[in-house]
Amino acid sequence: MNRENLMFAIIGLLLGFIVGFIFSSTISQRDAQKPQALSGNPALPADHPQIQGNTNQDPQQVFADVQAAISKARSEPTDFDAQMKAAELYYKIQRYDQAIEYLLKANQIQPGSFEAIVALGQVNLDAGHFEQAEKWYKAAALKKPDDLRVLASLAYTQLQKGDAAEAEKAIAKLEQADPTNEDLPQFRDKLASLKTGNKK
Repeated sequence: MNRENLMFAIIGLLLGFIVGFIFSSTISQRDAQKPQALSGNPALPADHPQIQGNTNQDPQQVFADVQAAISKARSEPTDFDAQMKAAELYYKIQRYDQAIEYLLKANQIQPGSFEAIVALGQVNLDAGHFEQAEKWYKAAALKKPDDLRVLASLAYTQLQKGDAAEAEKAIAKLEQADPTNEDLPQFRDKLASLKTGNKK
C-alpha cells in the first residue's frame, strides 16, 4: 500500500469514528460522573472551540473538514491553530492519544498558550493519564492561579489519582477562590471517602 492509499485509509477510518460519534445518542457515562466543572468540558478556556458533536452536520462535509484539518496540521507543523484543530477533531471521537500528540505540537509552537496547556490537562484526564493531567493543570494554575475551572479540574484529577493530601490542598484553594462552588460538597465527600480508605 503506497503512502497516498494509506493516508486515505486513515482518513476513512477517522471519518467512520466521527460519523459514529455524531449520530450517537449518548456520551460516555463517565462524563455523567464528573463534577459539573468538567461536564461539557468547561475546563477548557472560554474561547476554546466547541468540542461536542453537531448532530445536524452532513457526513460528507465532516469528511471534507477532517481531511482538510489533518492535512493542514501535517503539512504545516508550525501552525498552532492547525495543530489545535486536529487535536479537537481527534478529541471529538475520543482518540485521546492522537489528540495529545497534536496538542503537544501546539504547546511546542506556543509554550505560553494557556489554551493548549488546559486542553492537555483535559485530554489527559479523559484518557486516564492522571499524572500527566495533574502536571498540565498545575502548569495552568501557575499561569492563572484563580481560574476556577483549572482549580476544580486539578482537585478532580487528584481525587481520581487517590492523592488525598494534594486533593485536600486543591479543594482548599478552590474553596478560597469560590466558597459557593457547587462542586465542593461532592469533592469533600470524595475526599472523606479517600481518607477513610487510606486509614484501612
